[in-house]
Amino acid sequence: MKHLQGSPWLLAHRSMLKPNQPKKFSLFGQDYVLWQDLQGTIAALPNACPHMGAMLSEGWCVTQPQGSSRIACPFHALEFDHQGCTILPGSSKQTKSLLPPLELIIQGDLIWTYGGYEPKVPIPELMNEIASEYEFIGVTGERSIPTDILSLLLNMHDYNHQNGTHRELFEIEEVQVKQFIDEGLHSHAYLAQPRKQPTMREILKNPAQLALPKVLEAHLENYFPFMGVMHGDNKILSLKECHFYLPEFANRSRIFVLMYMQAHSPIAHLLKRNLLKLIDVVVEQDARILSQIYPHTTQRIRLNNEAGMDWVRRSFEQFPSAR
Repeated sequence: MKHLQGSPWLLAHRSMLKPNQPKKFSLFGQDYVLWQDLQGTIAALPNACPHMGAMLSEGWCVTQPQGSSRIACPFHALEFDHQGCTILPGSSKQTKSLLPPLELIIQGDLIWTYGGYEPKVPIPELMNEIASEYEFIGVTGERSIPTDILSLLLNMHDYNHQNGTHRELFEIEEVQVKQFIDEGLHSHAYLAQPRKQPTMREILKNPAQLALPKVLEAHLENYFPFMGVMHGDNKILSLKECHFYLPEFANRSRIFVLMYMQAHSPIAHLLKRNLLKLIDVVVEQDARILSQIYPHTTQRIRLNNEAGMDWVRRSFEQFPSAR
């Protein structure tokens, strides 16, 4: 986990932060509290109060006259500003920073960080391009999974598991990797996945099936180790399914998905909620299988279509200099 320091990590989309409601997150074994004030300013501090270690994320926000807010400790109500400074009882003087703020990079609604480490990999422009051209339809699939980051990434780039882990959801009959383009820490996979046609009952149960053709053609664009984007197009809509991964602790990782859409038919707008629900089920199935494997088992069988997993292993071993 430590040798991935220097990668950018997307902590959240602004919509995941309700004004003045603290949110806890973890990165590289450290807990933080993240909050947004009424002016839209976003800040992050270490989550342990420097007095007696209470979780600041369990506290509340105190709005100041100018609209900014401080985070209040739930134990003794000490208030900390965006710089981690406080005013002690009986004093009118602000302390020096007792909680070094986590440096954030805000790009529109996207909240990035390097976790306090020297940047070694640039933040890709792709997300800004998607946000400017596509309608944001929501966040889904947010999970903290009891697995290490390498196991999570191998699962997300294992193209064979569609007709295993997700067999009942998509009823994919075969996975065909048409092309895999290796560009160092950036890659592209082009897949064709013939699937069984859904019954009318299945469509009524999940109308998002209408957006799924007989053959699922997928373009997966990957940025090691933090992001993967599924580019999907059909007659109804164009979809950008953006997956983000974070190493919380040595044996715990976080995932969430941002969904963007361009509608080609009025039907597309009726499918938004179902699409979010569909991808939430996909992530839940991935999380379940990751809790049911022995992650460090020696692999003695090799299947077709493992180019994505090979790319993950090589990138993990050679980061950040993988070429």
